[in-house]
Amino acid sequence: MDTLGNYGEKMLKIGITFRITNADSYEETRDSLSHDWPIFLEKINAVPIWIPNSLSNLTTFLEQMKLDGIILSGGDNIGQFPIRDETEKKLINFAMKKNIPVLGVCRGMQVLNEFFGGSNKILNNDDHVGNNHLVQVEHNSFSKLINSSEITVNSFHRNIIPSSSLAKILNPVALSKTDDTVEAFIHKELPIIGVMWHPEREQKSFDEKIISDIFNVK
Repeated sequence: MDTLGNYGEKMLKIGITFRITNADSYEETRDSLSHDWPIFLEKINAVPIWIPNSLSNLTTFLEQMKLDGIILSGGDNIGQFPIRDETEKKLINFAMKKNIPVLGVCRGMQVLNEFFGGSNKILNNDDHVGNNHLVQVEHNSFSKLINSSEITVNSFHRNIIPSSSLAKILNPVALSKTDDTVEAFIHKELPIIGVMWHPEREQKSFDEKIISDIFNVK
């Protein structure tokens, strides 16, 4: 059965990954996600499909869900929770096989870069933590999409991607004006994009355009 929007339209089904958190007063870990994401996805007539980190057969789940797109969300460091690392690697492989669009956000962007052979660097300062900063758009199609060659984005990370550490199969499309680190990239062959900022937190018009474009919103 198709998932229907408020006006009877078929909604996009976007799979989204969870960060892992420790539950206070309980000896257990939990999958969690900011409430910002479903609010943001509703703006593009999409419904989130939760992708747990503990599924015994992820491939069967994905086959049955028939997703229109996948978001690798932020939070956690790579290597902090191996079960999440493995889940997201399987998701990328599945998406490549099925040609499903993928958006990597912050950690998700870093996961994509490492998956395709790049590397990330950990800063020993807070230059990218809680500091909005200017980003220079370096790709013509990207600047035309958002109708700007420069945007201000949020920043909540210590892991960065220097230009020299970007995987060769990825094209940088936006760079930080402060330190020339990669703030966004696109895959040269596949519908895969990564952004280092969190579009769900401020939900600016250019973020909506980027997400609508990668998931082929009509």
